[in-house]
Amino acid sequence: MRLINFASFLTALLLSVASAQIPDTPAGRQFTAWHAAQDSEDRTKIQRFLDTSLPFGTVEQELAIHKQTGGFDIKGVEQSSDLQITVLVQTRNPPHQFARVTMGLEAAEPHRIARLSIQNIPPPDLAEFPIAPMSDTTLASALRAWLDKEAAADLFAGTALVAHNGKVIFSGAYGLADRGKRAPNTVDTQFRIGSMNKMFTATCVLQLVQSGKVRLSDPLGKYITDYPNPEVAAKVTIHQLLTHTGGTGDFFGPEFEEHRLELKSLDDYVNLFGKRGIAFEPGSRFGYSNYGMLLAGKVIERVSGQSYYDYVAENIYRRAGMILTGSQPENETVTGRAVGYMRPQGGGNWTPNTNTLPYRGTPAGGGYSTVGDLLKFAQALISHKLLNAENTSLLISGQVDAGDGAMYAYGFEDGREKDGSGWVGHSGGAPGMNGDLRIFPKSGYVIAVLSNLDPPAASEVSRFVSVRLPKY
Repeated sequence: MRLINFASFLTALLLSVASAQIPDTPAGRQFTAWHAAQDSEDRTKIQRFLDTSLPFGTVEQELAIHKQTGGFDIKGVEQSSDLQITVLVQTRNPPHQFARVTMGLEAAEPHRIARLSIQNIPPPDLAEFPIAPMSDTTLASALRAWLDKEAAADLFAGTALVAHNGKVIFSGAYGLADRGKRAPNTVDTQFRIGSMNKMFTATCVLQLVQSGKVRLSDPLGKYITDYPNPEVAAKVTIHQLLTHTGGTGDFFGPEFEEHRLELKSLDDYVNLFGKRGIAFEPGSRFGYSNYGMLLAGKVIERVSGQSYYDYVAENIYRRAGMILTGSQPENETVTGRAVGYMRPQGGGNWTPNTNTLPYRGTPAGGGYSTVGDLLKFAQALISHKLLNAENTSLLISGQVDAGDGAMYAYGFEDGREKDGSGWVGHSGGAPGMNGDLRIFPKSGYVIAVLSNLDPPAASEVSRFVSVRLPKY
């Protein structure tokens, strides 16, 4: 069993819902029994159900799902047979969140549950489930009420900000930045931002493109002439590094864990991972690559003659006025930086994520920021303080299909529709951290959310706001 896996961005999905009545079949009866047991929040009833029908489940998992969702209301049956059923449900906490529950049974009596998955889906495009756009005032009130409830249930800790045409219409801080010291989060608390750093890295590369110092079609080896693997150096282009199409793979894994605190510079990463070959033919497909984005940061260093960190500080943070954003090493004290908290799978107490953190953030992710600074970045980008109009458009315009119809630009996700409505931005997530920035170029909205809890704490807030915004 797995908890709901909330994607950073999803396209609209049309669902044909036949009926909200669960059929009287073995699968239907097991679904009804599972739903009733979980809804009871009674450990004894849940355990009794698990013993008879769900051998791979645990009471803690079921309680964690209920706590995360508030329980499910059944909205319709999509598919049904004797041994399988797919049900469309709506979560109660928060409202207007939809999920697909798929259950498959063993063929032999007593038809125990063999497979159970819960997958978040976009709000169905059905007249019976509308989410009407809200005015700025109404949206702010609805968001505040929901976040109060989420924070009280210990499902959200962090900060959230919504702006419209440069005016902040909502800003709030919730939960604790340091649970040991009982220190509260504030709107100026600095949170680790994970992969959101990719936006800064790609913007820096496009600045070098704009100045004529880098060409997107050039191979990596033109700028890193001593790269350890000649094939990677010759085949992988800058465009492919920024769009995750170079086949350069990830650096997270056993080798990273073994050397986590030894990887202090970009050269350290290249020395450890640079001899690896290509995972697939460059340009042939999308394959999310943290290592590829790190190499883009190394290109910045070679071309600019500065360290990656100094270049970003001078050309992104300073230009945008981001005074609370940085990438100081984790062993250095940063006043106002929140402690990240992660929860073991299946439930349990929040624990610090200290032993999972790299020595320092990289061009692929890491560092820290505030929701206010992220708004400044968004405003500087859209007002062309960081790049001219042509290269800003190039930066944020979808280049490759990242799967499920989603488009990836250069270090940005492009979630816009053909008419230009929708958002661009990037999320970031790892144990004890989650963030999301969504910029709506056409309507003028900006959503910035940061959390010091596991995903999807911040992404859920972005989705709550996004589906309630006017299209234009």
